[in-house]
Amino acid sequence: MPTATGIVLAAGKGTRMKSALPKVLHPLLGQPMLAYALEAMQQATGTQPIVVTGHGAEAVQQAFAQKAAFARQDPPLGTGHAVQAARTAVPEGTRWVLVSNGDMPLLTAATLRRLLEAQQAHDGPITMLTVEADDPRGFGRVVRFPNGRVQAIVEEADATEAQKRIRELNVGAYCFEAAWLWASLPKLPLSPKGEYYLTDLVGLAVSEGRSVQALRLEDPAEAIGVNTRVHLAEAAAALQQRIHRHLMESGVTLIDPARTYIEPTVRIGRDTVVWPNCYLRGTTEIGTGCEIGPNAYILDTRIGNGCRVFASVLEYAVLENHVDIGPFGHLRKGAHLAEGVHMGNFGEVKNSYLGPGVKMGHFSYIGDATIAENVNIGAGTITCNYDGERKHPTKIGKGAFIGSDTMLVAPVELGEGARTGAGAVVTKNVPPHSLAVGVPARVIRKLK
Repeated sequence: MPTATGIVLAAGKGTRMKSALPKVLHPLLGQPMLAYALEAMQQATGTQPIVVTGHGAEAVQQAFAQKAAFARQDPPLGTGHAVQAARTAVPEGTRWVLVSNGDMPLLTAATLRRLLEAQQAHDGPITMLTVEADDPRGFGRVVRFPNGRVQAIVEEADATEAQKRIRELNVGAYCFEAAWLWASLPKLPLSPKGEYYLTDLVGLAVSEGRSVQALRLEDPAEAIGVNTRVHLAEAAAALQQRIHRHLMESGVTLIDPARTYIEPTVRIGRDTVVWPNCYLRGTTEIGTGCEIGPNAYILDTRIGNGCRVFASVLEYAVLENHVDIGPFGHLRKGAHLAEGVHMGNFGEVKNSYLGPGVKMGHFSYIGDATIAENVNIGAGTITCNYDGERKHPTKIGKGAFIGSDTMLVAPVELGEGARTGAGAVVTKNVPPHSLAVGVPARVIRKLK
């Protein structure tokens, strides 16, 4: 049975986001904000976290159905009431309960694990996370006794002027002794706003003569909470810096990190160089010794070793080793370029396989095609793969040579070593080692 369970609070309306989308579903570097909090909580506890939903509950639950259990807070009566709503979802045998907020995406699993371990070694019922900062950002102040022990958390709206000058702030992440938590939540007083505050548990523990432990954040950026789109941008910048640092420390060169966008799910091998104005997104994987950019947009694409991608768009594609593309190339879904393929400027490939050593000239479009090794595709070649109702395939054999401005009207097949003359419109199959020219193209001689 689990000894620790995580609860992530995500029931708020997020009014200041001014959006129809629930706040915790707003994207942050390609993922919903809540995804970061859930992943950190799952890693810290080793168990599936519980999300407390309220506003937009159906959308939140649909987005994370496979990654969390859910509890509904209805009506919303404060953070203490939200944790109480999750009680029935907490597994039996849980000794410690970690609580965090779904709008704090930068809290790391390492920090939450430190919080859990600190509470496990603590004889009191609460360990809370705090941060020292000059900008309070609306956080509650941590009030201490003269001996340094935590006395209370005072919300900013209720703080005196002296208390507002306190630099130690309540982050909003806690680890509780489970038995004490469930016994104490019903004792919370109703606030003047008609809510039950989780922060009042600190004063309750102190009144019982119990110790409340405070753990200071090592990185203040982890305390960035998102209540507005301005905060969302701040969180994105801090998260991007974290990603960039990790990549550079692992052997990736970022020429200008400030002008490079990389999502956390992207993987890049060492000795790869990423030039400015690149956008690397989704499940993209890039091998070692590559050169990416400048001005590349790459989404959900797998790139091998030693590749060069210059000023091009790659979406849902595969590049094997030593492929070079660009400038102004476009790989669409299903494009697969084998080892050593060269794709010149203003080329486009969709749902096609280009075999090893294929050379694809500029201003060409290849769609729904299978191209064998060492084929030369001249400038302006187009596979006419769509007849207005259906897509049709094109097959080109090994070592074929496609002349400039050739139109390949699918379905059509060119045999091994076949050639087309410049401007040919190929409507019928071309046998191996044959030359086809004209409009419509006809075979004029055998080449071998």
